[in-house]
This record gives sequence, structure tokens and C-alpha cells, in this order.
Amino acid sequence: MPRWWYYYWVSITIVKADGSSEYFKVEKLRRSLRRAGASTDEISTVITDVEAHLHERMTTQEIYRYAFEQLRHYAASTAARYSLRRALFGLGPTGFPFEAFLARLFTAEGYEVRTGITLSGKCADHEIDVAAFDATSSFIAEAKFHSRPGIKSDLQVAMYSYARFLDLQQQRICTEDHCGINSFWIITNTKFTSSAERYALCSGLQLLSWDYPKRNNLHDRIQRSGLYPITVLRSLTTKQTSMLIERGVIVCQDIIDRPSLLRHLHLSTKKTESLLAEANALRQTDFSK
Repeated sequence: MPRWWYYYWVSITIVKADGSSEYFKVEKLRRSLRRAGASTDEISTVITDVEAHLHERMTTQEIYRYAFEQLRHYAASTAARYSLRRALFGLGPTGFPFEAFLARLFTAEGYEVRTGITLSGKCADHEIDVAAFDATSSFIAEAKFHSRPGIKSDLQVAMYSYARFLDLQQQRICTEDHCGINSFWIITNTKFTSSAERYALCSGLQLLSWDYPKRNNLHDRIQRSGLYPITVLRSLTTKQTSMLIERGVIVCQDIIDRPSLLRHLHLSTKKTESLLAEANALRQTDFSK
């Protein structure tokens, strides 16, 4: 690549989902492709294609679209993992499927989980999205689902959650000695504002988002568990996905374990086999390297 071209594209400004701007960083794109399990050759091809279309004030959505279309030509499962963040937006329009997805995620981590319960605090009753406990600890969580990128959970959300935590500290979510509410989590499928992150660090709240904390964030937990939301499957239409979610089918593992769940979609045998192959392929990349 000519040196003048290198300096051209590293100084291009792109527009993020929340409307803010930043310089295009090729390493950021490379990292997201690597996290999806793309090979070295696939990463190189995708970056070359994106650079060929790069222009001033290009949106991150446009960059994603170019990258995704290139990945689809090489490996559908890699493209699906790359689209994971956007697949989480499909767990709507209400937040209930997202809460059910979180329950499956924490169950896979060894917790016993309850959703949609009500606990009586010192001063008020509280609807709890997720309550979880294992042999040594317990916590409750507020799930903040957003249907599109760019919407962040802010300081007000953190302060409101901390007030709930204080009111519920004398409550228990199971009968064992360790079942007091040891911590309060706020979990979102998007991001937190910097002020919310600072407040959480100061107050002791636990935050979990797509990329926060730096390690063991929502993205990391999903890939480690292998529990991908059903919305990640490209072989399904939006209507078909909604039909499955309405029947409690939240993760791809559900249809792998029980293919009969697909009978409501009236798919052909070939289509069913293709769908199951796509779901199985998502689990075949080793991310421990």
C-alpha cells in the first residue's frame, strides 16, 4: 500500500451509532473480526474491501455491512458470530426475551436462576428481572434492553438501581446462608455512559454490557458458553424468529437439542437440515487460543 494512501484512510472520520465521531481504526475492525473467529486470510480480505469503500463520515453501520457481506462468502458461521451484537437487538421488542437469554447464560455458568419475581424491600416492592445464586454467592440484576445501538444506560439508571439495592439488602433469594443479596448488577445489550461506569465503581454496583468490563463482558460470556441467541441465525426470517421466541426458543442450542421445535415453521427437510447445520457450526470455533 502506498504511504500516501495509508495516511489518507487512517485520518478518515467515521460516525458511530450514538452520533459521535472518531477516526477510523483498522485495528478495531481487525479485533472484531478476530473475535468472531475469522481466519487471517478472511480478515485481510474484509479489511481490503472496507478500505476500498471507506469515505469521510462513513457510518459504523456501513462498515459493518461491508464486512458482513464479505464474511458471508467465506463462512456463514463466522458471519453469524460477527453479527452477534446486532442479533441481540432482535430479542425484542420487549425486554423479556433478553431476560430469558441472560437466565440461560447464567445457568450455563452454574447459577440457579429465577426471572420475573417480586421482592419486598424495606420501603417498596420491586420487580426483579434476574435473580441468581450458586453454592457461594447470590445477586439480582436489572436488565436494560435496547432495540437499537447508540442508546446507552446512563447515570440516572445507575443511581436508581443503587437505591433499589439499598432497599433490598435485607432480602433473600433462596434459603441458604449465602442467599442474601450480595450484589446488584445492571446488564445491558448496548453500553453504559462514562458517568454510569464511574458511579458504579464508587457505589459497588456491578455493570455488564457488550464490552464492559474489559474482560468477561457480555460478548465474552456468550462466546465462552456457546449459547448464541436464535436471532443470530441467517437462515431464519424475522417472522420465523419471532414465532420461535414466542414459544420460548431463545438460544440456538434449543433447536439443536430439540429439532421438533421447528415443526411450527413448516420448513422443508432440506431447509431444516441447513438451519441445524448453521446452528451447530456456531459452536465449532475454539476461542480459548
